[in-house]
Amino acid sequence: MERKTRVQRKKRRWVRITGLVLLFTVLLICSGAGYLYVKANQVATESYSELDRGEKSELRTEPVNVGKDNFSVLIMGDDARPGEEHARSDAMLVATFNREKKSIILTSIPRDSYVEIVGKGKSDKITHANAFGGVDMAVDTVENLLQIPIDHYAIAKFDGLKDIVDSLGGIDVDVAFTFDFTEKGKTLHFTEGPSHLNGEEALAYSRERKNPKAGGDFGRGQRQQQVIESIINDAASISSIQNYDKLFESLGGNLRTDLSFANILSLHGYATSLEKVETVQLSGEPFRGSDGISYVRVDEDSLQTIRAMLKEHLDLQ
Repeated sequence: MERKTRVQRKKRRWVRITGLVLLFTVLLICSGAGYLYVKANQVATESYSELDRGEKSELRTEPVNVGKDNFSVLIMGDDARPGEEHARSDAMLVATFNREKKSIILTSIPRDSYVEIVGKGKSDKITHANAFGGVDMAVDTVENLLQIPIDHYAIAKFDGLKDIVDSLGGIDVDVAFTFDFTEKGKTLHFTEGPSHLNGEEALAYSRERKNPKAGGDFGRGQRQQQVIESIINDAASISSIQNYDKLFESLGGNLRTDLSFANILSLHGYATSLEKVETVQLSGEPFRGSDGISYVRVDEDSLQTIRAMLKEHLDLQ
């Protein structure tokens, strides 16, 4: 089957980057205020957490320089509940950055993909890698799957998305289909078409996958991207320093990354390359394992195509 049918691929005219770490860049570009620069620096410092492996992937001969080299970032949504040290990653994307072209490719990995969990000695859903061994195991597992170095990571608490959306006064989303979302005895109703969602509603919309129209794991990934795109668009239009302050506070309590503030500032050039952002999604088919659990079997042609695409984008030999 031809490449274009094996890889779900879409070019974007506008920067709608699916990762809260890049929200820092958007905010700095739009604000230009010294106070907010200091606030962003404070949030970045509080959010910084180095990987156990150190600053270099084992697939690199030396650490990358975000300001000068091509590099990759694993972006995850953490589904941790109170008291949990590690939890399933509720969303998993890899962003690759090409310095010369100032281009970004965002690759979405279905959370139920059945893959080898590196360091666990078994195959399981890729979403469980973070739950089994934290970010380091998730990074190792994604490196093994895509066969590219993962240079940095950013992980956001998915429940924290409620605080972020509420700090913006809600977001505007074009709801894909009509459905009811019920959790802990409370039901939220969603109607197809343009809607203004508060934090609780945005989180529920991002998590829905039981409805026949939801599209399962793949559809949920698309709705998560849709919500975060709306967050970034709304954040870019904020004019009140008070609202920026609330947003930075929300980010600070919900983001962890090994990107320093200097690294984040180096992303400025990519945020202005509006026409070169591209998203792809790893393809696969649902199946039920011998344990009775539902998984996604990754399509080998899709995987090989994406591996080659990302190696080329990172200029790896």
